[in-house]
Amino acid sequence: MKAIILAAGEGTRLRPRTETKPKPMVEVAGKPILEHCFETVLDCGITEAVVVVGYEKGQIIDRYGDSHRSLALTYAEQPERKGLAHAVSMAEPYVDADCLILNGDNIYRGNLSEVLSRHRETDADITFPVEEVSPERAKQGAVCELDAHGNVVGLVEKPETPPSTLVPAAAYVVPPEIFPSCEIVRPSERGEYELPDAIDTLINSGYTVETVPFRGWKANINTETDLERVHERLSERDR
Repeated sequence: MKAIILAAGEGTRLRPRTETKPKPMVEVAGKPILEHCFETVLDCGITEAVVVVGYEKGQIIDRYGDSHRSLALTYAEQPERKGLAHAVSMAEPYVDADCLILNGDNIYRGNLSEVLSRHRETDADITFPVEEVSPERAKQGAVCELDAHGNVVGLVEKPETPPSTLVPAAAYVVPPEIFPSCEIVRPSERGEYELPDAIDTLINSGYTVETVPFRGWKANINTETDLERVHERLSERDR
């Protein structure tokens, strides 16, 4: 299995840090955010990754070249930032089997290896970690739609009225059919092609879903406050 790591973002809310460097190259606890993501992938037993780059892409390619430790790297370019589904579609030439999709500006410290194991054991088409959140937070990202038995039957992005408070934990194991699904989704109200919409299309087409309760923590780094909080958390862990 390969990983697709989405690392094309500008990180405008982290300026001036990102005026001359891509967001995933901003350092936290002594190394770039992206490097933390590489190490998460390696911890999952994955040894090949496609990194989707865009803004100031040369800095990422020059820093890591064709590998980081034992993780072989291939690069795909997203020339325009049109959303995560559009970013994922850029990796299609390099992936022909199930893959793990991660955001290259997130720090993960959780049970993603368990997610991959569950995916293999159940032979599900789609597997992802989930967590319960507050109703307010459920409005801010993807939310699971559930049937009467609590099974995931769809995903909806940033709903005004969330259908549940169960949300994906920003990591997905998906089949290669994700690529044509990304191609057919329509832009959201934000004008972006949303990855949860592409996954929802697969679910509505009959692809099976398995979820794993997320254990641990993760952080999406958007602001200086996020950087400080994650730096402190990682520093405490290493003491």
